[in-house]
Amino acid sequence: MKIFLDRSRAMMDQVPKQVTGISIASASRSSQRSVNNFLLQYPSNESSKLRQRKAHSVIAKVNKLGDRMEGIREHVRLAPKLTKTVKGKLSLGARILQVGGVEKVFNNNFGTKDDEKLLKASQCYLSTTVGPIAGLLFVSTHKVAFCSERSIKFTSPTGKLLRVYYKVLIPLSKIKRANQSQDVKRPSQKYIQVVTEDNFEFWFMGFLNHQEALKYLEQAIFETQ
Repeated sequence: MKIFLDRSRAMMDQVPKQVTGISIASASRSSQRSVNNFLLQYPSNESSKLRQRKAHSVIAKVNKLGDRMEGIREHVRLAPKLTKTVKGKLSLGARILQVGGVEKVFNNNFGTKDDEKLLKASQCYLSTTVGPIAGLLFVSTHKVAFCSERSIKFTSPTGKLLRVYYKVLIPLSKIKRANQSQDVKRPSQKYIQVVTEDNFEFWFMGFLNHQEALKYLEQAIFETQ
């Protein structure tokens, strides 16, 4: 299992633990490839409407959006404003298109083995001690991984302002179980809990279709046991 912020090894030594709330492990170079391409914006010569249409199309494929208002309400609730949520979706879709698709985003950020297949990519939030972080949850035949949608800004011990990307990588063989949960006071708020063999817990929320995400996750875990 790896939990890391996307910076160089030297910079990683300066990252305060309170950024993630749990210990941070440096990743190998192969796992810590640059995500600059993932962050590129659309070419400026494309029209705004065309960008929006393409971005919406990609997000639809990523999440297999439907008219599940329960999931939409929860997704919007986690964002400060509806407009911010929509802009985030468009921006994410643009970046995915720029790279060349969800599978390339996954490979560029986490690397893949020859026999590895991406099963599902879902837009959601990861619960952390600093609040929910929006991003993409990937489920493959080898691992579960999460990459934040945007960089996290913080000040290093030397006083330098840094921006890093929050990533989580968990081999399926290290996952003990995945559970579905909900807020007792707000039943519409669904969560997916992933528990590792060393008793780390990861809570994902804000899915537009949490049942489908859970289905792929449980299937992947079952097939590795």
